[in-house]
Amino acid sequence: MVGKGFKGVENSSYAKYTAFMTTRAFDRYFRKILDIDGFSQSDPSMNGLQVDNDGNDIRKVAFAVDACMETFERTLAVGADILFVHHGLFWGTPLALAGAHKQRMAFLLKYNIALYAVHLPLDQHPVHGNNAALAELLGIKEMEPFGEYHGKKIGYKGKLTSPLTVEEAAKRIEFMGRPAVTIFPFGAKVNNSCAVISGGASHESSQAIAEGIDMYVTGEASHTMYHSALEGKLNVVAGGHYSTEVWGVRKLMKQFLTDSGVETEFIDAPTGL
Repeated sequence: MVGKGFKGVENSSYAKYTAFMTTRAFDRYFRKILDIDGFSQSDPSMNGLQVDNDGNDIRKVAFAVDACMETFERTLAVGADILFVHHGLFWGTPLALAGAHKQRMAFLLKYNIALYAVHLPLDQHPVHGNNAALAELLGIKEMEPFGEYHGKKIGYKGKLTSPLTVEEAAKRIEFMGRPAVTIFPFGAKVNNSCAVISGGASHESSQAIAEGIDMYVTGEASHTMYHSALEGKLNVVAGGHYSTEVWGVRKLMKQFLTDSGVETEFIDAPTGL
Protein backbone atom coordinates (compact mmCIF):
# COMPACT_ATOMS: atom_id res chain seq x y z
CA MET A 1 0.00 0.00 0.00
CA VAL A 2 1.01 3.58 -0.57
CA GLY A 3 1.19 5.64 2.59
CA LYS A 4 -1.65 8.14 2.75
CA GLY A 5 0.90 10.96 2.89
CA PHE A 6 2.25 10.01 -0.57
CA LYS A 7 -0.84 10.52 -2.68
CA GLY A 8 -0.76 10.10 -6.42
CA VAL A 9 2.26 7.80 -6.58
CA GLU A 10 0.56 5.76 -9.29
CA ASN A 11 0.62 8.79 -11.60
CA SER A 12 3.46 9.34 -14.05
CA SER A 13 4.16 12.86 -12.80
CA TYR A 14 5.21 13.54 -9.23
CA ALA A 15 4.04 16.80 -7.75
CA LYS A 16 4.85 17.63 -4.13
CA TYR A 17 3.99 14.78 -1.80
CA THR A 18 4.33 14.65 1.94
CA ALA A 19 5.62 12.63 4.81
CA PHE A 20 5.98 8.96 3.92
CA MET A 21 5.69 6.04 1.50
CA THR A 22 6.11 2.26 1.40
CA THR A 23 9.06 0.37 -0.12
CA ARG A 24 6.77 -0.68 -2.99
CA ALA A 25 5.96 2.93 -3.79
CA PHE A 26 9.66 3.80 -3.42
CA ASP A 27 10.54 1.14 -5.99
CA ARG A 28 7.84 2.31 -8.42
CA TYR A 29 9.11 5.87 -8.20
CA PHE A 30 12.69 4.99 -9.14
CA ARG A 31 11.69 2.54 -11.85
CA LYS A 32 9.80 5.36 -13.57
CA ILE A 33 12.92 7.55 -13.54
CA LEU A 34 15.76 5.06 -14.06
CA ASP A 35 16.00 2.39 -16.77
CA ILE A 36 16.35 -0.46 -14.27
CA ASP A 37 14.59 -3.06 -16.42
CA GLY A 38 16.54 -2.02 -19.51
CA PHE A 39 19.82 -2.96 -17.82
CA SER A 40 18.63 -6.36 -16.56
CA GLN A 41 20.78 -8.24 -19.09
CA SER A 42 23.84 -5.99 -19.08
CA ASP A 43 24.30 -5.07 -15.41
CA PRO A 44 25.30 -7.96 -13.10
CA SER A 45 24.26 -6.05 -9.99
CA MET A 46 20.82 -6.53 -8.47
CA ASN A 47 19.28 -3.17 -9.26
CA GLY A 48 16.29 -2.24 -7.14
CA LEU A 49 15.16 -3.32 -3.70
CA GLN A 50 17.85 -5.59 -2.24
CA VAL A 51 16.62 -5.80 1.35
CA ASP A 52 13.01 -5.06 2.28
CA ASN A 53 11.67 -3.89 5.63
CA ASP A 54 8.73 -5.44 7.51
CA GLY A 55 6.19 -3.12 5.90
CA ASN A 56 6.87 0.03 7.90
CA ASP A 57 6.40 3.36 6.15
CA ILE A 58 9.48 5.20 4.93
CA ARG A 59 9.67 8.59 6.62
CA LYS A 60 13.33 9.37 5.94
CA VAL A 61 15.72 8.19 3.22
CA ALA A 62 19.51 8.13 3.46
CA PHE A 63 21.54 8.30 0.23
CA ALA A 64 25.14 7.10 -0.08
CA VAL A 65 27.56 5.68 -2.63
CA ASP A 66 28.32 2.36 -0.93
CA ALA A 67 26.46 -0.33 1.01
CA CYS A 68 28.76 -1.04 3.95
CA MET A 69 28.65 -1.12 7.74
CA GLU A 70 29.71 2.51 7.96
CA THR A 71 26.78 3.74 5.88
CA PHE A 72 24.40 1.29 7.60
CA GLU A 73 25.37 2.53 11.05
CA ARG A 74 25.06 6.15 9.98
CA THR A 75 21.68 5.44 8.36
CA LEU A 76 20.50 4.19 11.75
CA ALA A 77 22.08 7.18 13.51
CA VAL A 78 20.19 9.72 11.36
CA GLY A 79 16.91 7.85 11.78
CA ALA A 80 16.44 6.82 8.15
CA ASP A 81 14.23 3.87 7.23
CA ILE A 82 15.85 3.02 3.90
CA LEU A 83 19.29 3.50 2.36
CA PHE A 84 19.65 4.23 -1.36
CA VAL A 85 23.13 3.37 -2.71
CA HIS A 86 24.98 3.16 -5.99
CA HIS A 87 26.98 0.07 -4.96
CA GLY A 88 24.77 -2.54 -3.34
CA LEU A 89 25.45 -5.89 -1.68
CA PHE A 90 24.71 -8.24 -4.60
CA TRP A 91 26.71 -8.50 -7.82
CA GLY A 92 25.33 -11.39 -9.84
CA THR A 93 26.63 -14.33 -7.82
CA PRO A 94 25.11 -15.90 -4.68
CA LEU A 95 26.85 -15.00 -1.43
CA ALA A 96 26.85 -17.18 1.65
CA LEU A 97 25.52 -15.56 4.81
CA ALA A 98 28.90 -15.61 6.46
CA GLY A 99 31.56 -13.18 7.59
CA ALA A 100 31.10 -9.50 6.76
CA HIS A 101 28.15 -10.22 4.46
CA LYS A 102 26.26 -11.92 7.29
CA GLN A 103 27.04 -9.05 9.66
CA ARG A 104 25.76 -6.48 7.17
CA MET A 105 22.55 -8.38 6.52
CA ALA A 106 22.01 -9.01 10.23
CA PHE A 107 22.35 -5.29 10.96
CA LEU A 108 19.78 -4.28 8.34
CA LEU A 109 17.32 -6.90 9.52
CA LYS A 110 17.82 -6.15 13.20
CA TYR A 111 17.08 -2.46 12.75
CA ASN A 112 14.47 -2.92 10.00
CA ILE A 113 16.43 -0.81 7.49
CA ALA A 114 15.62 -1.39 3.82
CA LEU A 115 18.33 -1.25 1.14
CA TYR A 116 17.86 -0.03 -2.44
CA ALA A 117 20.69 -0.08 -5.00
CA VAL A 118 21.03 1.24 -8.55
CA HIS A 119 24.30 0.77 -10.43
CA LEU A 120 24.58 1.26 -14.22
CA PRO A 121 21.11 2.80 -14.68
CA LEU A 122 22.25 5.60 -12.38
CA ASP A 123 25.57 6.02 -14.19
CA GLN A 124 23.77 6.28 -17.53
CA HIS A 125 20.78 8.51 -16.76
CA PRO A 126 20.96 11.60 -19.06
CA VAL A 127 19.80 14.05 -16.37
CA HIS A 128 20.30 12.64 -12.88
CA GLY A 129 23.14 10.21 -13.62
CA ASN A 130 26.74 10.31 -12.46
CA ASN A 131 28.06 10.86 -15.97
CA ALA A 132 25.55 13.54 -16.91
CA ALA A 133 26.40 15.36 -13.69
CA LEU A 134 30.13 15.20 -14.46
CA ALA A 135 29.48 16.41 -18.01
CA GLU A 136 27.54 19.36 -16.61
CA LEU A 137 30.35 20.25 -14.20
CA LEU A 138 32.89 20.13 -17.01
CA GLY A 139 30.76 22.14 -19.43
CA ILE A 140 30.22 19.48 -22.07
CA LYS A 141 27.68 20.71 -24.62
CA GLU A 142 25.51 18.71 -27.00
CA MET A 143 26.15 15.50 -25.08
CA GLU A 144 26.30 12.24 -27.00
CA PRO A 145 26.36 8.73 -25.54
CA PHE A 146 29.86 7.31 -25.13
CA GLY A 147 31.54 4.22 -23.78
CA GLU A 148 30.30 0.81 -24.85
CA TYR A 149 29.87 -1.48 -21.84
CA HIS A 150 28.09 -4.84 -22.22
CA GLY A 151 26.25 -3.53 -25.25
CA LYS A 152 25.15 -0.20 -23.77
CA LYS A 153 26.75 3.23 -23.77
CA ILE A 154 26.80 4.52 -20.20
CA GLY A 155 28.97 7.65 -20.49
CA TYR A 156 28.82 10.91 -22.42
CA LYS A 157 31.07 12.93 -24.71
CA GLY A 158 31.01 16.26 -26.46
CA LYS A 159 32.69 19.59 -27.10
CA LEU A 160 33.52 21.79 -24.11
CA THR A 161 31.81 25.16 -23.82
CA SER A 162 35.22 26.62 -23.02
CA PRO A 163 38.68 25.04 -23.35
CA LEU A 164 40.04 23.41 -20.18
CA THR A 165 43.40 22.22 -18.97
CA VAL A 166 43.49 18.89 -17.14
CA GLU A 167 44.14 20.78 -13.90
CA GLU A 168 41.05 22.95 -14.42
CA ALA A 169 38.96 19.89 -15.24
CA ALA A 170 40.17 18.08 -12.13
CA LYS A 171 39.26 21.11 -10.01
CA ARG A 172 35.74 21.29 -11.44
CA ILE A 173 34.86 17.73 -10.45
CA GLU A 174 36.30 17.85 -6.93
CA PHE A 175 33.83 16.89 -4.21
CA MET A 176 34.35 18.54 -0.82
CA GLY A 177 37.73 19.80 -2.00
CA ARG A 178 39.16 16.30 -2.47
CA PRO A 179 41.74 16.35 -5.28
CA ALA A 180 41.85 13.96 -8.22
CA VAL A 181 43.56 10.66 -7.54
CA THR A 182 45.56 10.63 -10.79
CA ILE A 183 46.20 12.97 -13.72
CA PHE A 184 47.89 11.89 -16.96
CA PRO A 185 48.76 15.11 -18.87
CA PHE A 186 49.68 13.26 -22.05
CA GLY A 187 47.85 15.32 -24.65
CA ALA A 188 47.49 18.95 -25.66
CA LYS A 189 47.82 21.66 -23.02
CA VAL A 190 44.22 22.76 -23.60
CA ASN A 191 41.27 20.43 -24.22
CA ASN A 192 38.34 21.20 -26.49
CA SER A 193 36.52 17.86 -26.24
CA CYS A 194 35.91 15.47 -23.39
CA ALA A 195 34.37 12.08 -22.58
CA VAL A 196 33.28 10.94 -19.13
CA ILE A 197 32.53 7.62 -17.44
CA SER A 198 32.47 7.61 -13.66
CA GLY A 199 33.92 4.94 -11.39
CA GLY A 200 36.15 2.12 -12.59
CA ALA A 201 36.26 2.65 -16.34
CA SER A 202 39.95 2.87 -17.17
CA HIS A 203 39.76 0.46 -20.12
CA GLU A 204 37.21 2.65 -21.89
CA SER A 205 40.01 5.20 -22.37
CA SER A 206 40.87 3.27 -25.54
CA GLN A 207 37.48 4.29 -26.96
CA ALA A 208 38.28 7.94 -26.26
CA ILE A 209 41.55 7.59 -28.18
CA ALA A 210 39.80 5.86 -31.08
CA GLU A 211 37.24 8.67 -31.29
CA GLY A 212 39.84 11.45 -31.25
CA ILE A 213 38.75 12.94 -27.92
CA ASP A 214 41.16 15.31 -26.17
CA MET A 215 40.45 14.42 -22.55
CA TYR A 216 38.97 11.44 -20.74
CA VAL A 217 37.52 11.82 -17.23
CA THR A 218 36.83 8.76 -15.11
CA GLY A 219 37.17 7.56 -11.54
CA GLU A 220 40.13 5.20 -11.60
CA ALA A 221 43.36 5.01 -13.55
CA SER A 222 45.12 1.71 -14.16
CA HIS A 223 48.56 0.44 -15.01
CA THR A 224 47.36 -0.95 -18.33
CA MET A 225 45.92 2.37 -19.52
CA TYR A 226 49.09 4.37 -18.86
CA HIS A 227 51.09 3.60 -21.99
CA SER A 228 48.08 3.53 -24.32
CA ALA A 229 47.09 7.00 -23.09
CA LEU A 230 50.69 8.21 -23.41
CA GLU A 231 51.07 6.88 -26.94
CA GLY A 232 47.59 8.01 -27.92
CA LYS A 233 48.25 11.53 -26.58
CA LEU A 234 45.16 11.38 -24.38
CA ASN A 235 44.77 13.57 -21.31
CA VAL A 236 43.23 11.64 -18.42
CA VAL A 237 41.71 12.84 -15.16
CA ALA A 238 40.94 10.06 -12.67
CA GLY A 239 38.92 11.93 -10.08
CA GLY A 240 38.46 8.94 -7.79
CA HIS A 241 35.89 6.16 -7.97
CA TYR A 242 34.00 7.52 -4.97
CA SER A 243 34.26 11.21 -5.81
CA THR A 244 33.01 10.75 -9.38
CA GLU A 245 29.96 8.84 -8.17
CA VAL A 246 28.60 11.13 -5.49
CA TRP A 247 27.20 13.50 -8.10
CA GLY A 248 24.42 11.36 -9.52
CA VAL A 249 23.42 10.08 -6.10
CA ARG A 250 23.06 13.64 -4.84
CA LYS A 251 21.19 14.89 -7.93
CA LEU A 252 18.74 12.02 -7.66
CA MET A 253 18.31 12.66 -3.94
CA LYS A 254 17.35 16.27 -4.60
CA GLN A 255 14.85 15.23 -7.26
CA PHE A 256 13.31 12.65 -4.95
CA LEU A 257 12.95 15.22 -2.16
CA THR A 258 11.27 17.66 -4.55
CA ASP A 259 8.88 15.04 -5.87
CA SER A 260 8.03 13.19 -2.67
CA GLY A 261 8.47 15.53 0.27
CA VAL A 262 10.01 12.60 2.16
CA GLU A 263 12.98 13.72 4.27
CA THR A 264 16.42 12.87 2.86
CA GLU A 265 20.04 12.96 3.99
CA PHE A 266 23.30 12.33 2.15
CA ILE A 267 25.88 10.19 3.95
CA ASP A 268 29.40 11.09 2.85
CA ALA A 269 31.72 8.12 3.41
CA PRO A 270 34.77 8.67 1.17
CA THR A 271 37.34 5.96 0.53
CA GLY A 272 40.00 8.24 -0.92
CA LEU A 273 40.09 5.99 -3.99
